[in-house]
Amino acid sequence: MDFSKIKKIKKNHLLHATRCTFWFLVGAFIAAFLIVNFSLFIFQRIYSNTVYPGVFINGVNFGGKTKQDVKDYFSKKNEDVKNTTFIFKNGDETATASAKTIDFGYDASLLADQAFLIGRSDTFLSNVSLITQAYVNGVFLPPSYTFSEDELTEILSPIVLSINKSPVDAVFTFENGRVITFRPSENGQAVDMEKLKNDIKSKSFSVLSAGKTQSITLNMPIKELKPKISTDKVNNLGIRELIGTGTSLFQHSIPGRIFNVTLAASRLNGILVPPGQIFSFNNALGDVSAFTGYQQAYVIKNGRTVLGDGGGVCQVSTTLFRAILNSGLPVIERTAHAYRVGYYEEDSPPGLDATVYGPTPDLKFKNDTGNYILIQTVVDPSILRLTFYLYGTKDGREVTITTPVVLNQTPPPPPLYQDDPTLPKGQVNQVDFAAWGANVYFTRQVVKNGKVIISEKFSSNYQPWQAIFLRGTKE
Repeated sequence: MDFSKIKKIKKNHLLHATRCTFWFLVGAFIAAFLIVNFSLFIFQRIYSNTVYPGVFINGVNFGGKTKQDVKDYFSKKNEDVKNTTFIFKNGDETATASAKTIDFGYDASLLADQAFLIGRSDTFLSNVSLITQAYVNGVFLPPSYTFSEDELTEILSPIVLSINKSPVDAVFTFENGRVITFRPSENGQAVDMEKLKNDIKSKSFSVLSAGKTQSITLNMPIKELKPKISTDKVNNLGIRELIGTGTSLFQHSIPGRIFNVTLAASRLNGILVPPGQIFSFNNALGDVSAFTGYQQAYVIKNGRTVLGDGGGVCQVSTTLFRAILNSGLPVIERTAHAYRVGYYEEDSPPGLDATVYGPTPDLKFKNDTGNYILIQTVVDPSILRLTFYLYGTKDGREVTITTPVVLNQTPPPPPLYQDDPTLPKGQVNQVDFAAWGANVYFTRQVVKNGKVIISEKFSSNYQPWQAIFLRGTKE
């Protein structure tokens, strides 16, 4: 028997069977492709203007519905809640908007497009897969919500304007042992619009599911804005924050007095007090005279109110005294005025003043904070107000100052008229003003880490003061 011949015959049969199977499969594939393609063509023609069967949105089957049907369905849902009110709050401020005003609701146009485009992509196999999946198991689309950001922004603009505050960069210029420019950094704030939008969207499901008018309150979310340059980055002296302020008014002052207050305040502006040092007002201010630029204004001298160089400087010492008290710093030396001065009671009870006159009396305090203290002064010429700002590093001290107690008030003596040959006859000028005498005291307690570090009583004994008039006698 010729085995090689038999083997060759079997091989030829196998090749023939393989060819037949291949061409059968190719034919079957082509036939299936044509059948599927034809069926898809017929299916697409039937649903050319409607959503394919089995496409659901929010659990509702929109198969066989037109895009307009889908859009109308969700537009009707929006109409049901158009009078729902959104109340946006920030403290006592509120802004109100209706759902209709901000176009809040289902995104009807988008949902109609999404439903209609299922199975209508540019990819044949993708279309077949989605259409089959929708027909057999269903394709489920989530709802889409919308609102007009432009309308919301316009409605909220007044409340946003009151909230938004830009951060302030620190400025610190140190020259020749003195700070010539200082501005501490300040955090800003702004409405977090992205969070607010998300908060509104988070209410979409509950509002639209209810299908009725509601009132929804939302608090305005606020985010903190950090400055690019913080106070810590611009100095290494421990000057980081405000530790105390003091203010006083000097309205109705004569021009010379206003000038002197402003000049003296400017010469104390920018002074640095090292840790552990005792600050002297008189030493820091230096000579007060016409030679150093001061004008004449009324001062108390030898029991009289007379014109003298530098009148008004005590307004500055009084204001600094108040800042020292509020900062919780130790007062080393302070002297009350001989009588009550009206300027110091314009915005304060009596007893919160401090007189100076070089070399004594003086106003002194000690910097016991462990860091430098920067003195800053600001004069507001529009209302004639002086403010002292003391900057440093807070160390947790808490200050309690009692309201001054006024005792033993004594009325002023009768007015005194004095002849003045330098004034024209008949002219009368008032050079001193009546003031009631009184004993005044207040106490201050400073607590740090639960321990009392300062407990003191400040007393002021004011004499009654008579009004004095100069009567002209010059012919």
